Amino acid sequence: MRIRATVAAVSGALALSAFVAPAAHAAGSTTLDITFSNMTVNAGKAIVVPATGTVKVPVTYKVTHAASLSTSDFYAVPVIYHGTSIKTSEYGVAPDTDPTCTNTSSTVQSCKATLNVSRADLVNSIAGTWQKGGIAFDKDGNPTFQDAMGKVLVQRQSKLTVNATPEPVKKGKTITVTGSLTRANWESGKYAGYGSQSVKLQFRKKGSSTYTTLKTVKTSSTGALKTTTTATVDGYYRYSFAGTTTTPAVNATGDYVDVQ
Repeated sequence: MRIRATVAAVSGALALSAFVAPAAHAAGSTTLDITFSNMTVNAGKAIVVPATGTVKVPVTYKVTHAASLSTSDFYAVPVIYHGTSIKTSEYGVAPDTDPTCTNTSSTVQSCKATLNVSRADLVNSIAGTWQKGGIAFDKDGNPTFQDAMGKVLVQRQSKLTVNATPEPVKKGKTITVTGSLTRANWESGKYAGYGSQSVKLQFRKKGSSTYTTLKTVKTSSTGALKTTTTATVDGYYRYSFAGTTTTPAVNATGDYVDVQ
């Protein structure tokens, strides 16, 4: 019997308890002799989730099973989850569709799967470090869990703007550079200001490909940025945010200023 692992939405959260079939609580359930390894989520990159929509996340992994087990005796899926263990976590994601597995030996499978991470199923407080893990089901739906297979970041998408004025400007005069740092609010489905964050003001001279940091500015409580600098030569101004555990790094598109 093929068992499909699915995720159920409960009060806006992904319930990992939905993985556990009723048979899992039956007396006499056994632990499968199966090990997950070499699990790579999103090619090793952070999972950045916008304010709306769903992010498709590729996962590759290896499953090693006892020689006494046939591949028809179990079903093994990868999961990512927030917390210390799969069984106790309130938030996590497993594949909505069957993984694709290839037998590389009599006891080893090489597998691929896709996780659909939806903004609608997340809350802001769980942005940051999640864990990788796996669940193997036997024919009766009894699960065997493997926790803490490595960390993965699930982050709130960030946006950064910049505007340098006046344009054009006379050499030696003051340029005012404004901007805004925002990030996805998963609960409202909109972008909101990211306050009290250090952001670098950078400059790239016309004809150059390299930005140089001029100063560091803090965002206001609403994510607003404002500072001044002196006009010297033609070039591009941008703000650059290094990122945090919960929010990825982002650079504003450079704003060109003509110095006359």
